[in-house]
Amino acid sequence: MVTMLRAFLMLCLGAALCAEQVHPVTGRRIAPVMGIGGADWLVRPEREAEEAPDTALDAIVIARGATVADIGAGAGYFSWRLAERVGPVGKVYANDIQPEMLVLLRKNMEARHLTNVEAVLGTDVDPKLPAAVMDLVLMVDVYHELAEPEKMLRKMRESLKPGGRLVLLEYRKEDSNVPIRPEHKMSVAEARAEVEPEGFRFEKTLETLPRQHILIFRPSVQ
Repeated sequence: MVTMLRAFLMLCLGAALCAEQVHPVTGRRIAPVMGIGGADWLVRPEREAEEAPDTALDAIVIARGATVADIGAGAGYFSWRLAERVGPVGKVYANDIQPEMLVLLRKNMEARHLTNVEAVLGTDVDPKLPAAVMDLVLMVDVYHELAEPEKMLRKMRESLKPGGRLVLLEYRKEDSNVPIRPEHKMSVAEARAEVEPEGFRFEKTLETLPRQHILIFRPSVQ
């Protein structure tokens, strides 16, 4: 009975610590990762109007033949759009930490007859990308869920070419009218305070989307 009680208390303590996990620089509460149960939400019809994914990619400008990474790709909502834009000589590394999401992603790529997408199972601290080959690393509504963002940013920086870009799409915390829970939003100031110390320089923010910032960074010159 004592052993069971101790295990229960440790479980509660662990849950409390996870619930209160915050970024050490900004104090931002780190949001929990969406599980496979939310996969349908990722491909909901309303997402086109709410997030304007093609407008986002138009603004970012994806070159034909580019090598790009979609971090936290989920069911592949952005991966298949990226794959179509980079074309058959380009490549998309679609990363997720949940094997079940990657199973769904592969099915979606097969249904669209896309052969230039490689599914990559990463971890909380390493996206498992090849070094120095990425023209673009993209995170769409993902950065705020990274359990250890500092470690992930360092690994993503290693994966970028010297002139590559790290691009974050995040719901605007500055806008109270955006109907998303606060822990799933970020301000420009928060993003810069967290990303720049990990070897990146801020380039610009694009505000062309209905609800999200497009934040563009490049590796700092060493």
